[in-house]
Amino acid sequence: MTERTATLTFSDGTPSVTFPVLPGTIGPDVIDIRTLYGKTGKFTFDPGFLSTAACSSAITYIDGDKGELLYRGYPIEELATKCDFLEVCYLLLYGELPNEDQRSHFDELVTHHTMVNEQMQFFLRGFRRDAHPMAVMTGLVGALSAFYPDSMNLHDPKQRDISAIRLIAKMPTLVAMAYKYTIGQPYIYPQNNLSYAANFMRMMFATPCADYKVNDVLVRALDRIFILHADHEQNASTSTVRLCASSGTNPFAAIAAGVACLWGPAHGGANEAALNMLYEIQAQGGTAKLGEFVAKAKDKNSNVRLMGFGHRVYKNYDPRAKLMRETCHEVLEALGLHDDPLFKLAMALEKVALEDEYFVQRKLYPNVDFYSGIVQKAIGIPVPLFTAIFALARTVGWIAQLNEMIADPDYKIGRPRQLFVGATRRSVPAIGER
Repeated sequence: MTERTATLTFSDGTPSVTFPVLPGTIGPDVIDIRTLYGKTGKFTFDPGFLSTAACSSAITYIDGDKGELLYRGYPIEELATKCDFLEVCYLLLYGELPNEDQRSHFDELVTHHTMVNEQMQFFLRGFRRDAHPMAVMTGLVGALSAFYPDSMNLHDPKQRDISAIRLIAKMPTLVAMAYKYTIGQPYIYPQNNLSYAANFMRMMFATPCADYKVNDVLVRALDRIFILHADHEQNASTSTVRLCASSGTNPFAAIAAGVACLWGPAHGGANEAALNMLYEIQAQGGTAKLGEFVAKAKDKNSNVRLMGFGHRVYKNYDPRAKLMRETCHEVLEALGLHDDPLFKLAMALEKVALEDEYFVQRKLYPNVDFYSGIVQKAIGIPVPLFTAIFALARTVGWIAQLNEMIADPDYKIGRPRQLFVGATRRSVPAIGER
């Protein structure tokens, strides 16, 4: 096959330069500009990396125009309906879905690493009771590096593997501990005879004074939330994990950096923002005031924003949102919440967005954050904990991306360049002349 190239020409007399064009298996081709600075003394300028491929990856593929999301080639719709979360974890980490023996071994491995060191409880007590759960999670995940010095070496595949298992296993325990701490209840230890999602729900909602019965509908809903949020290509938090790990730091520190990035309201905090928007509409009059709110959201001169609708990448219906919508209605039905004022408001807003020409033309469909927020609220998860649930689910994706980068022979420490627009060289004047 003949190598394709792209030629860059300049209007300032700089000689033209040619770069190879690298094809992907699917998706856009990329122009390999690694030699650009050496050949021309110039950089590219791409704030937000909107047109830059910072790595090659075989993990997740998104086609925003088609509304397609693939994990290792498998459509998210099939994975979310045919697999459980730990099967998807195995797929992301190792490249293929597990057979029965592999699945059984992996489940057992994760299950037997769910407990955390007892001293983590004392670490928790250093936080204020009303601290945001993401502040707590950033600290707790980073602190794991102090407890597991035997799996700190990023360049040792065995150590990376055991740290991956530890992180996936312990994140639900840490999230549940952070929640119990904020409400003043005792921590509930994990139980090895429960599934990953069921175990998490028990640690969240059980108390020592009563038996806790797991609701299968809610467990399935939570497991689906985990699957839908497990990875999403080179988003802000994943890029943060890759950049952090490129320095050779330990896996726990790199994942803690991802947690911190995810906290942002434009990223992992979007589902929290969507629920807060519903509370605001409800406080202003609920469904009766919905038309007024939507009119303000359409007005360019208004500062009202419709949260939980549209997506930076998807220009079609987010495939995760379709699945989450089904789950949302299943959960509301199982819990008898269709007549609850907040959920009635949410469903009314969904109807407007799916039928109003303004939203349809602009493809401002309800996204996964809109529905997952409603589901989590219905399950009983408090709004400030939503982003921590997202971090729990995304941990496996971060680890898979980190592992892929470290194993890539072309990987280098991340070092973005800049277009400098500050002062040119100048001398420091004497203090009396300033």
